[in-house]
Amino acid sequence: MERIPVTKQGFEALKKELATLKKIERPQNIKAIEEARAHGDLSENAEYAAAKDRQGFIEGRIGELEFKLANIDIIETDKLPKDRAVFGCKVVLENIETGEDVSYQLVGPDESDIENGRISVSSPLGKAIIGRKPGDELSLQVPGGRRTYELVEIL
Repeated sequence: MERIPVTKQGFEALKKELATLKKIERPQNIKAIEEARAHGDLSENAEYAAAKDRQGFIEGRIGELEFKLANIDIIETDKLPKDRAVFGCKVVLENIETGEDVSYQLVGPDESDIENGRISVSSPLGKAIIGRKPGDELSLQVPGGRRTYELVEIL
C-alpha cells in the first residue's frame, strides 16, 4: 500500500471534511430523502432522485477520505532541509524571461490550490522543482510554450 504524503494542514482539512460529511451532510441528506419519500410516487419524484444522487456522492467521498486518512504520512514542514526542494517546502522561482518571482509550497494532490500558492508535487512544475537546489534552472513545457525558471530560494 502506497503511503500518501500530506502536510499537517492538509491532514486537518481532510479530517474536517470527513467530519462535516458524517455529522452534517449525511444527516441532512437522510432528512431530504425522508421528506421526498413523503411526497408520494418515487418513480417521478425529482427531489427523491436528487437526494439519492447526493447520498451516493456523500458515501463515495466518505469512503475516499477514510481510505486516504488511513494511508497518510504527515510531513512536518518545520523539519525540512533547506538545501534542496522537497515535499512541503516553500520555494521562490524567478521566471527567466520576465524576471517575475512566484512562490509556491509543494504539497500533495489533495492540498493543491494554485491561487493560494500550493502546487502538487505530481504536477509538471512540482516534478520539475523536486530535488532542485537554489540557483538551479528548471525548464518545462507548458501549453503556452517552454518556460524556464531559476530556483531562487527555499523558505
